[in-house]
Amino acid sequence: MEENCGFPACGEGTTVQTCTLNKLGIGCQGCVVAVGGEVEIRRRLLEMGFCNGATVEAVRRAPMGDPTEFRLRGYHLSLREEQAKHVKIETKTED
Repeated sequence: MEENCGFPACGEGTTVQTCTLNKLGIGCQGCVVAVGGEVEIRRRLLEMGFCNGATVEAVRRAPMGDPTEFRLRGYHLSLREEQAKHVKIETKTED
């Protein structure tokens, strides 16, 4: 079983952290705050639902660590690390 990403927001407290989607730990959730990358990559990610404000959760990783399965807008999708690094998320929890 994999550990959380290590950000305080995935554990306890009300800390807000930003990271890229490829660094999100299994079982952690975040809110999309930005999507970058080249035009084609950005367009594809936006079409898949990675719009600002969308909640995304890391579900599981392949045995070799790539790709990662995410839950987003009621469905599951897998992204390679190269694609996931273009999505910036914000993680936070309350006490």
